[in-house]
Amino acid sequence: MEFRQDGQALVCRRQGETLRIEPWGKDGLRVRATMYPHFTDNEWALTVAPGETESEITYSTVSLREGDGNYREYPTARITNGRISALVNHGGVIRFYRDGKLFLQEYYANYGGSITKESHCMKIVNREWTPYVGGDYRLTVRFEPNDGEKLYGMGQYQQPYLDLKGCVLEMAQKNSQTTVPFLVSSLGYGMLWNNPAVGRVTFGKNQTVWEAGCCKDMDYYLTVADAPKGILENYTSVSGRAPEMPEDMMGFWQCKLRYRTQEEVLTVARRYKELGIQLDAIIIDFFHWTVQGDWKFDTTYWPDPKAMVDELHAMGIKVIVSVWPSVDRRSENFGEMLERGMLIRTERGSLQTYDYQGDCLQIDATNPETRAYVWEKCKANYADLGIDDFWLDNSEPDLTKYDFDNFRYHIGPALSCSNIYPQWYSRTYDEPMRAMGKTPVNLLRSGWAGSQKYGNVLWSGDVPSTWESLRDQLSAGLNMGLAGIPWWNTDIGGFMEGNVNDPDFIELLIRWYEWAVFQPVMRLHGDREPFTIPALDDRDWGGGYLHTGQDNEMWSYGEQAYQIMRSNYELRRSLKPYLKEIFAEASSNGSPLMRTLFYEFPEDSQAWRVDDEYMFGPKYLVCPVLHSGAREREVYLPEGQWMDIRTEEKYEGNQCITVSAPLESIPVFRKMA
Repeated sequence: MEFRQDGQALVCRRQGETLRIEPWGKDGLRVRATMYPHFTDNEWALTVAPGETESEITYSTVSLREGDGNYREYPTARITNGRISALVNHGGVIRFYRDGKLFLQEYYANYGGSITKESHCMKIVNREWTPYVGGDYRLTVRFEPNDGEKLYGMGQYQQPYLDLKGCVLEMAQKNSQTTVPFLVSSLGYGMLWNNPAVGRVTFGKNQTVWEAGCCKDMDYYLTVADAPKGILENYTSVSGRAPEMPEDMMGFWQCKLRYRTQEEVLTVARRYKELGIQLDAIIIDFFHWTVQGDWKFDTTYWPDPKAMVDELHAMGIKVIVSVWPSVDRRSENFGEMLERGMLIRTERGSLQTYDYQGDCLQIDATNPETRAYVWEKCKANYADLGIDDFWLDNSEPDLTKYDFDNFRYHIGPALSCSNIYPQWYSRTYDEPMRAMGKTPVNLLRSGWAGSQKYGNVLWSGDVPSTWESLRDQLSAGLNMGLAGIPWWNTDIGGFMEGNVNDPDFIELLIRWYEWAVFQPVMRLHGDREPFTIPALDDRDWGGGYLHTGQDNEMWSYGEQAYQIMRSNYELRRSLKPYLKEIFAEASSNGSPLMRTLFYEFPEDSQAWRVDDEYMFGPKYLVCPVLHSGAREREVYLPEGQWMDIRTEEKYEGNQCITVSAPLESIPVFRKMA
């Protein structure tokens, strides 16, 4: 092993691999390796300059016994940045320390340098580069497990598990699955897998294994702190933080699948105004356009969108429109975009990536020329009419089939970079909107590490309207926050399979709505059954032919449901001063709005085990009702004094209590001291 210092970085070379470890922000290290002569120098998620850091690099030797019984001296090197340090041995195996205490080490069980108890004969190495013929590498990086460790973050997966220890996670973007590869450990460190390749991570009991399907570099970042809040603060200082949420977007958003005409939109908005309910935003969903890729209103059903927007603005309502990254072959823009290389390419077979309601290719959002072209169309056809923000649906992108090895982008094969697509897609809108002096608040179905700084409101995708799904969304939202993305929400009631005539669904909708009061964004949406509403026309294109779901406004589910939703809407409105505080905190230090109990109470061992309640900012303990028919639930109160906001009854902390949960409300407690 050859060690040398390059500025503040430690560089190690062995058997064709170059390993580079350098200080990165407060108490952080960035670790990169490559089998090529040079690194790619891609920033990926680490786009914020880490600031001034000063590392300390020292060299020493270790004495190891050889097969002949004699001892031999081998070189080692250590790099330290504040509270974190990394020790590299003569075989290139890395150990990481926080305040001198080991917290993570690479797994290595190969002859001639084992640092673990496993047999040398297994020939398992810490960093395994598997070459593709004529191409790059498949990368596998292995770490020793830590018994008793709890792991959180990593984005959004449709499962009830908050603690990810023992889970196998596919690192690939899909509808309702959002990979954001930053984790928080109960041992006081955070780790970013700074690699957008499609892959997998296994948080096994016997190994932790990170896999990238195709890459040129290994790239990850580690930081340490005493508690999760410090870890998030360190991480977001180098990956970016959410902007300040505009105050007039903190209330209630209305949408459904789908408003088909501008008169439908205006009728709904006028009814809300008559009822004295202030909408912050109304969303116009898909197929208000001609065909995918035209990015404009179908004037048959939207004859004067400017007048519509003006009337909505006069009511204090922001207008958001859905735009998709798919381009139909019938689109007026398809030929030019194909010719200029602005669309995703296929490696084999037909030239098609998406087939919902048309023969389509998606835009190549990794190409800056594409982003400029699409924004030019959306500016002329939407923004210049007064449209405020965009619903960037299908932003994974959605694909006919998730054959990532069959697609290629401007910056490389999809296997190597597809996970960053939604982040680049959001920048199509974020950057020019900022240039216009706006703070973008764009709704996305997917994201990646660093997406938080591009005005992204992520939502949990087209999830089913079931109690099981409701439970999954709670874990998804909490882990998304721990992955560094504080602006998150769900479709209230779930997106699909909700029948408006089913009492069980109406109960589910109410419970979901009550929970949404304490989400960063409160948004009513869904594709409501039964599908008995006829199409507006019989064309196979445009805004009239596609189906629409049943009504999905507050008053659509009967008087009892309306009164409950109205009451909880008023509760949301009353929280606005507090919402301003916690949105500002997200912008200043990276804290999520929805916080696991241990985020606020890291010294409380019970708080690390509770997974069905959470803190909304530092003051409110929220206990969603997650089961049909439940009219009470058990609550754990951490240390302090707590007041039930419904009854003003006070309780001492450090105990479990059972409280009522009538259909009208979920248990929520305010921390008093």
